[in-house]
Amino acid sequence: MPKAYEVIADDLRRSIREGERKPGDRLPAETELARTYRRSVPTVQNALRLLTEEGLLDKQHGRGNFVRRARTLAVRDNGRHQWEKNRARRPKSERAVTGATEHDTGLELRDLVFYARYREIAAPEELAAEFGVPQGTVLVERTYRTRYEAETAPFNLVTSYLLRDMIAANPALLDDTNEPWPGGTPAQLHTVGIELDRVEERFTARPPTPEEAAELELPPGTSVILLRKKSYDIHDRVVDVSHVTLPGDRTELLFTTPLERW
Repeated sequence: MPKAYEVIADDLRRSIREGERKPGDRLPAETELARTYRRSVPTVQNALRLLTEEGLLDKQHGRGNFVRRARTLAVRDNGRHQWEKNRARRPKSERAVTGATEHDTGLELRDLVFYARYREIAAPEELAAEFGVPQGTVLVERTYRTRYEAETAPFNLVTSYLLRDMIAANPALLDDTNEPWPGGTPAQLHTVGIELDRVEERFTARPPTPEEAAELELPPGTSVILLRKKSYDIHDRVVDVSHVTLPGDRTELLFTTPLERW
């Protein structure tokens, strides 16, 4: 037999999923819900806590409980890499119209708020091994955040690494004020004669750190998807290593694999 708070949660969950309560609607006060369901306030609080953990409610201190607004979904498919490479040699005016985030979300450039920060670091052991260079080699560490202007959390947390000596021939690639770069990393690398050959991606999942949960505004219990991406050029060199943290509640991974016919 379900517990009393589960019965209340079931009814509230149904009202949300059937559209009786709309995204952004404030629920009645806990005391009012207790009267409606003829249960104690602690029982109601347990029901609300359950729905908050499921991501259906937002509890705003001092204001109450609100039906959570669905956040913009990002669908990351494996065709995006060829799409980016195809654009790398297109005119800047064409590349500037749209980028990878727009590709993943269906939003337009004017809908987005973009942040980038560059700094030079000495390659730690793990990154040096991935690039196949001595530990301490100078890397350009690039931090990116992109969000929908109507929302406050970014779509993901991105840190990308390039070998400084590999891109130094074009000083513009060392300056974060040139971001967002039309065409993204494939277009940037093209300016120094680098053509990408393949992209290797590894995905894992885990609970978020407190810092990740806060920045991505994750509901309690939501996992993050960790993407470790390596890009190789046509000479089989690793030219870009990226670490991407994706929020599990708004990321869909779509892989379409053509199969050879018998």
